[in-house]
Formats: sequence, C-alpha cells, structure tokens
Amino acid sequence: MPSLREAPPELQAALADMATGMTKTIETLLPTTDLPENPLIDAMRYATLEGGKRIRPFLVMESAKLFGVDVMRAKRVAAALEFVHCYSLVHDDLPAMDDADLRRGQPSLHKKYDEATAILAGDALLTLAFEVIADPDTHEDPYVRCELTTLLAQAAGPHGMVGGQMLDLIGEKETFDIGQISRLQRMKTGMLMAFACEAGAVLGKADETRRKALRNYAFDLGLAFQVTDDILDVEGDPAETGKEQGKDAREGKSTFVTTLGKEQAKMRAEMLVHQSIRHLHVFDQRANMLKAFALYVLERRA
Repeated sequence: MPSLREAPPELQAALADMATGMTKTIETLLPTTDLPENPLIDAMRYATLEGGKRIRPFLVMESAKLFGVDVMRAKRVAAALEFVHCYSLVHDDLPAMDDADLRRGQPSLHKKYDEATAILAGDALLTLAFEVIADPDTHEDPYVRCELTTLLAQAAGPHGMVGGQMLDLIGEKETFDIGQISRLQRMKTGMLMAFACEAGAVLGKADETRRKALRNYAFDLGLAFQVTDDILDVEGDPAETGKEQGKDAREGKSTFVTTLGKEQAKMRAEMLVHQSIRHLHVFDQRANMLKAFALYVLERRA
C-alpha cells in the first residue's frame, strides 16, 4: 500500500480498511484452481492482489454508503471495477503500449510472466468484471444490473477509457492543447471514476440530482488526480510511486505539466479539487469522507 502519511487519520483508516477488504473480496471471486489453465488465474491474481491504492473501490463503497446500500453488493461492484482497472494497467504496460517494466514497484505482468499471458490475463479480467456485475448476487433487480453493465461498458469502452488510451498514443506524436488533454484524461481516467461514484447511487436507486452530483464530483476529481499524476511523473520518488520518473517527458507525451508548466498545473489541480467538493453539497456532512479524499489528492506522493 502506498504511503498515506499526507491523509488525515480517518481517511488513512478508511483507505487501509478498503485495501484489506478488497483483497479478501478479490481472493473470493478469483480463487486458485488445480485445472490446467491455473497459470492464467495466477497471472490474474498477480495483477489484482499485488498492491494498488484501491481508489475506485473506495469511491464505490463511499458512494454506496450515502444510500444505505448492502455492503456485500457494493463490494462486488467495487471488485468488478477493480478488475477493469487492473486489466487496463496490464495492457497499458505491454511493449506495444507504454512498455513499462514496473507497476506498483513490482515487475509488470508481462515481465513477470510473458506478453501472451499478460494479454490473456487482461482479457480475462475484463470479462470477469461483467460476469460479476451481471450475477444476481450483485443485486436482485435485473434493471439495476443492466444499468450497471451499461454504465461500466460505456466507461471502459471506445468513448471512455480505451478511447482515452488511443488519444494518449496519438498524443505521443502530436502536440495537444489543454482542451485536448482534458478530454483525453476525462475519458481515460474520469469515466471509470464517474462510474465508481455513480455505481453506489445506482445500487441505491437514487434520484438524478444526487447521481449528477456524484458524476460531477468524480469528473473533477479524476482530472485533479491526473494532474497530480503528471506532477508526480516530474518530481515523484520512484520508491513511493512505484513508477519511473520522467517517463512522460521522455516519450514526448502531452501532459498538464508539459502544457501548463508545473506551477500552473498545481494551481489547476487545487481548483479542480475544490470544485469537486462543491458538487457534494447535496449530501451535507454525510459526504465528508469523499471531501477528505479529494483534498488528499492534492497532497499524495504515490
């Protein structure tokens, strides 16, 4: 688990509990077997159980609390989302994409195993995510399961995360302006965060006003998170971030830092965080943990 020393004690405890609880949930949903295909399962477990901040599951669980959603249902959705997120990291690290040797301070999956296994593990995690979402154990109402399935597919697909990754590749060859970078990151990072926050509202059958508030919070938070990621690429400690420093600049990527400069990027992150918090006013004090997490984004070191 990355350092949480910048977070207040209550948030540290909540994030630590989430990491522990999500590990147990994933172990239950992804047990080892004695079947011949078990090397694939081992690779999937390596991709999902070896660390990670569990930010998206945390957002699912905190948004679900706002509507009194059953904890086990929320955990299943949180795990499904983490499967999608981890699949994207496995594929992003491949030589054809970012060609990363490290992930979370450990060898990336294609380095630990091989490229073919990494591709299959990513494919399997994406597929498993929808299997979990569609299962009646996730919610007894089929309409809720269908809506979750649709929203996750939209967040992960060509107009969401995967489309954002395509723009990221294009950005290695073309210079993007700040509007293009914001759209790229809204798709690549923001869409999954928006699903994380809205999923709790869907499980709780919340009204559109509250769903919209959580979506808007997530989109601003997602952009702020990416801005701080870009800053950490420049000044972060690889021992804490688990990633190589300066990789974006070496690859010629258009980022918030390369476009705005480090100080302007920090100002933009701060503006986005405070803007995200304002969206939560409809929940009063019940959203304090979500507000605390947004502020933590500004101070994180990993």
